[in-house]
Amino acid sequence: MRSSNPVFSRRGFSRDSGGYAGFDAQHQQAGTNPYATNPYATDTTTGMPQAPARADVMTMDDVVSRTAMTLGTVILTATIAWIAMPVDPANVNKSYGIAVGAALVAMVLGLVQSFKRKASPPIILAYAAFEGFFLGVLSAATSTYFGAGVVIQAVLGTMCVFASVLFAYKMRWIRVTRRFYGFVMAAAMGFMLLMVANLLFSVFAGGDGLGFRSGGLGILFGIIGVVLGACFLALDFKQVEDGITYGAPRDEAWLAAFGLTLTLVWIYLELLRLFQILSGDD
Repeated sequence: MRSSNPVFSRRGFSRDSGGYAGFDAQHQQAGTNPYATNPYATDTTTGMPQAPARADVMTMDDVVSRTAMTLGTVILTATIAWIAMPVDPANVNKSYGIAVGAALVAMVLGLVQSFKRKASPPIILAYAAFEGFFLGVLSAATSTYFGAGVVIQAVLGTMCVFASVLFAYKMRWIRVTRRFYGFVMAAAMGFMLLMVANLLFSVFAGGDGLGFRSGGLGILFGIIGVVLGACFLALDFKQVEDGITYGAPRDEAWLAAFGLTLTLVWIYLELLRLFQILSGDD
């Protein structure tokens, strides 16, 4: 099962990518265990491991600790940016320019990590630092023009979405199947194309572009964006669960942290925009 997350979409924990088991479409369609060739999986006939246990496999503690470090870096740099760079309404373009610059650096670092075969903690933490700086300036601007309540609502909303999806996933109310994955990917592609079209129209035609990020349509697309983010979380949880269950290397915990951070940033930004619209301005 490939995740929609750009990090996990290249990782399958399969034998042909380093000897770790992953979803194999042919095995899955045949109804067999897609991890049957995993040398670290349990032998279903004897109940015994097919190979000695290793000490370098990913665990939930690894994922939690790496995610805490990555998100902690985002929060720390966001707080520093908010305090050190208060948004001046008389010179708001300078603040936005710095924020956009930080976002571009974060995007480049994210792409570099996404195309690397192995996790690079320095790149991941650098991405988190620049992403946090961008979010800090953006949140400070939102607080200046829309009130601090909007930022608090977006933060609490992100936490609620994460907790709700995690609970639903653990209760098996959400089942990540190939059909679910295909639906999420198709919806995400359509959503991104519409957002790019809206951005291009706003740049070249001025105003709100096609109106997808303001007014009634903005509220609708904000809700869709949050729902997509929740679906991304479910895909990420599945990928983490499979990696832990079938013996992914410990370094993959950094990729899990990176992927979850990307998804949480997506949800926060969508909620921030949604609450801006609901506050009465766009």
